[in-house]
Amino acid sequence: MANVLTDLAADIYKAADVVGRELVGFIPASTINADGSERAAKGDVVRASFTREATAVDVSESMTIPEGTDQTVDNKTLTISNARAVQIPYTGEDVLHLNNGIGFETVYGDQIAQAMRTLTNEMEQDLWEEAYTNSSRAFGTAGTTPFGSNFSEIAEVRQILVDNGMPQNDGQVSLVLNTLAGTNLRQLAQLQQANTAGGTDLLRQGVLLDLQGLGIRESAQVGIHTKGTGTSYLLNDASSAIGDTTIDADGGSGTIIAGDIVTFAGTSTKYVVNTALSGGSFVIGGTGLVAAEADDDAITVGNNYTANIAFHRRALELAVRAPAVPEGGDMADDAMTVQDPVSGLVFEVRVYKGYRKTMIEVAASWGVKAWKSDFIATLVG
Repeated sequence: MANVLTDLAADIYKAADVVGRELVGFIPASTINADGSERAAKGDVVRASFTREATAVDVSESMTIPEGTDQTVDNKTLTISNARAVQIPYTGEDVLHLNNGIGFETVYGDQIAQAMRTLTNEMEQDLWEEAYTNSSRAFGTAGTTPFGSNFSEIAEVRQILVDNGMPQNDGQVSLVLNTLAGTNLRQLAQLQQANTAGGTDLLRQGVLLDLQGLGIRESAQVGIHTKGTGTSYLLNDASSAIGDTTIDADGGSGTIIAGDIVTFAGTSTKYVVNTALSGGSFVIGGTGLVAAEADDDAITVGNNYTANIAFHRRALELAVRAPAVPEGGDMADDAMTVQDPVSGLVFEVRVYKGYRKTMIEVAASWGVKAWKSDFIATLVG
């Protein structure tokens, strides 16, 4: 039987280069786990091992070799939570109608590109939500777009990551902005002038520069977090300590949800809630409290904000697989993989033939995971 997809591959790739696309910043900045040889079903898990902080001991001379200190290696999992597809039906009359005009191959290629666009945007959205709801701490003013007069905010958000122990100077750290913040950054005079910017890329080509050791990217999926309704809560802990991540609260009302930014009376540090208030406590991101707080300190939930995100590549992962099929295959007449030239992701295209009708499917299964909140920080806008 003739291979129906190979002959159309050139049209698919050509169309993928010309169909309008939204900006993606999280996908190229994240760890991509895309094993093309494996398939996955919704609910499958991808496992990874993580080591804890080491404990040091005093060196004590002895003729007997010490046993050493036992260490625990944690096992964390990433769940394939999405199995999504764009399905495109065609009848014989549809094909004849198109061939009498612009041509089936041209329209078909555009539809495949649009399908990849849809699925890529969904993955990008999932990465943003996973990142900002698992951030460690935040800097900036809610409702105020960063870089109004300078780019000092980059140094501030970098400091959060560096203080948390994030690896530096390895070229793996990114700051992903919405286009409003990106526009402000482009308009800064010191970046438009070749003598202060160090080159003409931004002025001539609109390329966002790497600044303060962070690769600057933009994403159309950076959005607004709507805060919970929590108010008048107090810290319910007479012995809070540096590093605490579980925060006990009482005396208030309403919700404190993941992604909320909270502060405590007497301090200005902005902590990001990773796990919503439940049973009298909520969880903030690593590395926890940077200073001990007093019992009955007032807890303030910050306003709605735009969540621009700075993070290390190892902190955020996207696992992509082709969707599962039964042993021996299904009714697909042909199948091939196509790489999206914008995001770099690979999608599976399958063709199913019916009675005087064909259905073309573009599909992917994926899951996202923020492995280390220590290496994620929020630039509030």
